[in-house]
Amino acid sequence: TVSGSLTEGQRKQMGERRPATVLCPQCDAEVELPAAGADGLSTDHLALDEVFRESLLRGGGVPCDLCGEGDAGRRCEVCCVNLCEFCSQAHRRQKRTSSHSIQSVQDLKAQGRLSRPVLCSLHPGQELRLFCETCDQPVCLECSATFHREHHCCPTHDVIDGHGDSIRELVTRGLRPRLGRLEEALRTVELSQDALQARSEALAGEVRAFARSYASVVEAHCCGLLQRLEDLRLQRRNQLHLQRAQLQQALADVRGGVDFAERLLTCGSDAEILSAKGVTLRRLTSLLQSSYDPHHATTVLDDGHSVCFLPLENAGQVEGFPVVGVVHAKTTDPSRCTVQGEGVQNGREGQQGQFTLVCRDSAGEQMARGGDAVLVTIVHKDRKDCMVETTVADSGDGSYAVSYTPVVPGSYSVLVCVKAQHVKGSPFTLSVKKKLRRHGGIFHCCSFCSSGGAKEAQCGCPGTMPGGFQGCGHGHKGHPGKPHWSCCGSAVEASECLLSTARMVLGSPHGRLRTVEL
Repeated sequence: TVSGSLTEGQRKQMGERRPATVLCPQCDAEVELPAAGADGLSTDHLALDEVFRESLLRGGGVPCDLCGEGDAGRRCEVCCVNLCEFCSQAHRRQKRTSSHSIQSVQDLKAQGRLSRPVLCSLHPGQELRLFCETCDQPVCLECSATFHREHHCCPTHDVIDGHGDSIRELVTRGLRPRLGRLEEALRTVELSQDALQARSEALAGEVRAFARSYASVVEAHCCGLLQRLEDLRLQRRNQLHLQRAQLQQALADVRGGVDFAERLLTCGSDAEILSAKGVTLRRLTSLLQSSYDPHHATTVLDDGHSVCFLPLENAGQVEGFPVVGVVHAKTTDPSRCTVQGEGVQNGREGQQGQFTLVCRDSAGEQMARGGDAVLVTIVHKDRKDCMVETTVADSGDGSYAVSYTPVVPGSYSVLVCVKAQHVKGSPFTLSVKKKLRRHGGIFHCCSFCSSGGAKEAQCGCPGTMPGGFQGCGHGHKGHPGKPHWSCCGSAVEASECLLSTARMVLGSPHGRLRTVEL
């Protein structure tokens, strides 16, 4: 809605520029302003009727539409004009309007039947009673006689049915059903919004309840961890108190024995020393053998470093909620750690050997995690400068895979230490044998079969065949009776070649190299 009109200068500027547009405040439709500006827009007569009726309902006076002087107390429903008393009587006396229905304005006001006539904008006072079919617009009598002289103009009451039906058709068949669907869709959307809001509020309540429960569980888990830590502290403190008492008693015993022996040696005469020698030696020997020695203490001094907190460790469930974080109190005891695998005792030159170190706690149980300081050293017993490089792989479950590759045969010492202390059985003795001699022949049943019956085919086994054959054959003298290697005669397929041993056999007719060549 635009109020006011454009000046002449504004109209000229609009003619030079792109036409201006306005937005309807009711439907947000963009409307292009005509050349005449806001005055050229269609008039909303229904809105003017609303204003007119509102002014009457509020009790304001309405001037006469004919004389413009007296207050209009009556209204002609045919002409749609407000009349004062004098003009009302004159309206009845005229022959052309004598049959018109003239009603009291107060009665029409009470019935809500008040409306204003639609007047021509070019000819004030002329009502739009005709409709120009050519221009498709309502006109007054003067417009039909001047601007629309050659056009087809009809009274509005003659054409209103046809044009009203076209509007009614669009409303009834097209827009009215859509209106129902839009209203139904709008109700559905509103119901969905309400349901969404209710669902969101319910879920928010569940989330808050879950958070409160989870916070309570976390707090309970925290209290449990603190209690566990306090129990461990008391346990370790009692152990330290006991160890302190043992050390104090051992210190007093050793100090008493040493002081007595030193005083005897310093202050005693030869006879006194010799007379007290027996009891003194027995006491000192007893202290040396059975006294508490901190270098070989069964209980390692504990300053609390063995207790640790693992915040990411899975701690199971508390009241159905998964929680993490545990207080870990197990510590590795080197004297309980064990070594497993054949590779710690036997090895082969040039071949990789392996064994496994299993770290355990003081109770002998395997540690559930890795990270211990593991040191493995392999040194030749006869050649101290000969060391074997080792590789230690942490499996993360308390076990460590140790691999090595010796290059020199002989006897080695294997030192396995955890936290700078030897494990159980360390140092170990490792025997490294010489490099395995590979077979130079083939693993066959006999030289006759493997060579396809060739007489010159030879074999390292003691078997012979008549008829000029130089090798062995099934069922003949000296055949091993099973598959064997053609180079040395060994009947074990996965074995070391015995060729050099066969050559050293004295008096053996087969002490020479006889290998099938394919």
